Amino acid sequence: MQIMKYAFQQHGDERGHLIALEEFNDIPFRIKRVYYLYDTKEGVHRGFHAHKSLKQILICIHGSCKVLLDNGKEKKIVPLEKPYEGLYIPHNMWREMYDFSPDAVLVVLASEVYNEEDYIRNYDDFLTFIAKHEAN
Repeated sequence: MQIMKYAFQQHGDERGHLIALEEFNDIPFRIKRVYYLYDTKEGVHRGFHAHKSLKQILICIHGSCKVLLDNGKEKKIVPLEKPYEGLYIPHNMWREMYDFSPDAVLVVLASEVYNEEDYIRNYDDFLTFIAKHEAN
């Protein structure tokens, strides 16, 4: 499984740091939705789904968390610990976010607006979906 972690260009001086993100320059898709998770309680896991067509970039802009990625054949855990790194998650990839630090803020840039029909929320359904698409 190839994991794409982006290191965004940082601009900084004695005043602090700034990162600007632009669709198709820094982000490989048009950004149609932005949301973020914060105040995630200790021991809580989030995600537990895949998307049929949506793509995402996850950035832990404060604190840290881990992301379990699963393409139906192999699994990989990716730590997000730096506010200038983003994790690209393509469609057809199961994801689970966990081990949030108490101060974690996880920002998600999405290629599409919210659409419940795009979600696969059951892991067995995800495996069936992947197997069907690989057969075609």
